[in-house]
Formats: sequence, structure tokens, C-alpha cells
Amino acid sequence: MNRTKILKTVTIALFAALIAVGAFIKIPLPPVPITLQTLFTLIAGLLLPLSISTASVFVYLFLGAIGLPIFTSGGGIAALTGPTGGYLIGLLPAVIVAGLMLKKDKKYSFIYYLIVSIVATVVIYIPGLFWLGYSRHLTLAQTLAGGLT
Repeated sequence: MNRTKILKTVTIALFAALIAVGAFIKIPLPPVPITLQTLFTLIAGLLLPLSISTASVFVYLFLGAIGLPIFTSGGGIAALTGPTGGYLIGLLPAVIVAGLMLKKDKKYSFIYYLIVSIVATVVIYIPGLFWLGYSRHLTLAQTLAGGLT
């Protein structure tokens, strides 16, 4: 393996680990805790090339899906299909959207990075809120109260 491949592999593993650690730094609010997973996902999307940031989130989701207890609610398919599963699934399109909004060879203003972060966060919340409401049989008001505010 050459140096570039090793660096990419280590970066992917590092950000997958950061996202996993972010799952355990939380404010435990029912039904959806506030965690740092979103922050580390956004940092990956803002700082890394699209292929590496996407691979980092994919590795995190894959490891959790096969049973490693790296999600806030544990691990395995049950965690992905539980009330917070939509938020987890939303991490992947969010990092892709962030990566597509940023060309890595350009410099952007702080405001643009903020806008990208907000858009990516909305991308996380769309499947998250949808799945939370569907899986818990909540009304729209209950879903927004429990999963957004």
C-alpha cells in the first residue's frame, strides 16, 4: 500500500471512530437524544473530500448495523429500525450533500460553511423525523416536539 492509500484509510477510520464516540457524548432526551454524531459528520463533510467523508459515515453505519454497539441505542439492525434509525440513515446523504456543496480546491466564507452545515443538518432531520413519526405512530405535532425541538 502506498502512503496515500494508507492516509485515506486512516482518515476514514478516524472519522468513523469520531462519529462513534459522538454517539456517547449526549444529552439524553426522549425519544431522541442530542449527540455529537451530527457534529462529527458535518466536520467530515466540510473538511474531507467527498469520497473519504462518505466512506467514513458508511463504515460507521456498517459497523453499527452488523452489531457493534456504536449507536446511541446500541447496535444492530434493531437500532437502525428503532425510533432514531432515520437520523442515523440521514447521516449518509447529509455528508454527501455537504461534500457536493463544497469544492475542495476553493475557499469559502464562514457564512457559506454555516449554510452548508444547516442544509446538511436538515438533510439528517428529514428522514429522522419521518421515521420517528412513522415508527412511534406520532402525529406531526408530536413528531416535531419529540424529534426537532
